[in-house]
Amino acid sequence: MAIETAGRARRVGLTIVFLWFFIGGIAHFVATDLEMRIVPPYIPWPRFTVLVSGVFELLGAAGLLLRPTRFAAGVGLFVLTLAVTPAHIYMLQRPDLFPAVPYWALVLRMPLQAALLVLIAWSSAVPRGGYAGTGT
Repeated sequence: MAIETAGRARRVGLTIVFLWFFIGGIAHFVATDLEMRIVPPYIPWPRFTVLVSGVFELLGAAGLLLRPTRFAAGVGLFVLTLAVTPAHIYMLQRPDLFPAVPYWALVLRMPLQAALLVLIAWSSAVPRGGYAGTGT
């Protein structure tokens, strides 16, 4: 019973992570100019940066769907989440450039990002003993 509950919880976690990166990845292409605004000025080629990170978000989301690629996708999304941290810090340092975003939301982004990192690591990890019935 506890294994079933843990499996269900892991699936919920995977669903949240998948949706986060799938929707976010699409946003990189649908709202490129908006996404470019949060790229800190010291990072070169903001359009390229936004588009490439969008591709990686979509690839990572897709990789979560299959057990053989889930762990690698999780590692990639974890690293990608760390890589975009400068954008969150930049927004927090320059709230005047983002008047449509409440300051409390900018502050909340950092602990939410930490929680997302934990959720990515936990939900994409191979369970102890491997996946039931697969030998992995």
